[in-house]
Amino acid sequence: MLRPWKLEIQLNYDCDKAVYLQVADAIIADIQSGRLKRGTALPGSRAMAKDLALNRNTIVEALNVLLNEEWLIAKERSGTFVAETLPLLSKSYRRHTIQTSQEPTKTSFRINFDDGSPDSKIAPVAALARAYRQLFNRKARWQMMGYGNEMGDPEFRKAMALMLNLQRGMQLNEEQLCITRGSQMAMFLTAHCLFEKGDYVMVENPGYKPAWKAFENTGAKLLPVRVDEEGLVTEDIVKYLKKYTVKALYTTPHHQYPTTVTLSLKRRLELIRLSNTHNFTIIEDDYDNEFHFGYRPILPLCSYAELKNYVYIGTMSKVVAPALRIGYLASKDKRVLEKISALRRIIDVQGDSIMEQAVLQLVQDGTIKRHLKKATQFYKLKRDFVASVLEKKLAGKASFNIPDGGLAFWIIPHQPVNWQLADKKLQQKGIRILLPENYSYHQPVNGLRLGYASLTEEQLKEGIGELAKLF
Repeated sequence: MLRPWKLEIQLNYDCDKAVYLQVADAIIADIQSGRLKRGTALPGSRAMAKDLALNRNTIVEALNVLLNEEWLIAKERSGTFVAETLPLLSKSYRRHTIQTSQEPTKTSFRINFDDGSPDSKIAPVAALARAYRQLFNRKARWQMMGYGNEMGDPEFRKAMALMLNLQRGMQLNEEQLCITRGSQMAMFLTAHCLFEKGDYVMVENPGYKPAWKAFENTGAKLLPVRVDEEGLVTEDIVKYLKKYTVKALYTTPHHQYPTTVTLSLKRRLELIRLSNTHNFTIIEDDYDNEFHFGYRPILPLCSYAELKNYVYIGTMSKVVAPALRIGYLASKDKRVLEKISALRRIIDVQGDSIMEQAVLQLVQDGTIKRHLKKATQFYKLKRDFVASVLEKKLAGKASFNIPDGGLAFWIIPHQPVNWQLADKKLQQKGIRILLPENYSYHQPVNGLRLGYASLTEEQLKEGIGELAKLF
């Protein structure tokens, strides 16, 4: 079948409109002008990509927009054609105004470099659904439908305490654990039960801003602590302790967020000594302990018996799937746990006890253990692939260390980068990055956290290649 029509478009890479939308609107303009007649067959996506010197994925995105808005129709084994019945002009206008007057939504990006989210496609969804169904088929299922414990299902807490004791060297019982709807809820509960207005809390800089916001929500004041190749700089902590009465320190010592470095043993011991001497609480966020590619993960600070004051925060969401909102916090401070229990009862009478029991079943039958083994190998291979691409694309432009765990790289360009301009150019190509301002205190750092786990090899290669052009 002949397809004589050829798209003629001048792309503007300096405007706010994504390239695939520029292509889509150019085709609509040709349809409206009559240059592209109803029923006309369009060239294939490969041919169009070649004509416009664009990535084929960009053309596919443009065609999907036009198919969704009914400017085009797809015929099996024949191709894509201009629709016989065209949509109202207002539909295109609505999309145009929405896309140009607001920030692009997450779904508008072909390649999304997040901060280290797992790949939900390998999650044990079928096993979880089966466990969920089995719970409702039990004879005593009516017993699950009443209110439960605000601290979480007791059996699930027992299993979590056992896991933390065996795998992370801690010494807990289920009464010292609270199950939450994700780690951010654990952070919020901890903040509001530890801090009052005017309290000082030390945080890593660069660091995890959602935790900072939870602290600031209580009226607490942040004291930024520098991070280097050995983790947080304890000399900064000593200086603050001489000047302020500090209530707590928030830290991610296993794989520091966002730099991925591990806190050195010397600094771990010094941090514990300072905490005990000055009576401040260590809030330890162990957000991705499970994914470690070395011989064994470093044990948490909270595994040290001599540490007196701590709250340990973790999540099951990365283990199973991000949509599964199960986090937890642990502490040996009975007074703090009582406050957390009371606050949890006010804002959320209980968690999802049925989901907790379903996950418990996966823990007990070995599904979680098998999934972690499979996922760790999967992510290790992907990490190695990303390292090879970075070495090739960023040679002489940026430096990075290959992380021994976690799901992200920390990249430091050799020259300062205008991140706002880089972000704008990448968005025009359908690529999203997390700007350094999202994890720096006041002055943005010249570094980039690049999550790789949820992207395909093709997306990683293309995205890193486009990023390298801007360094």
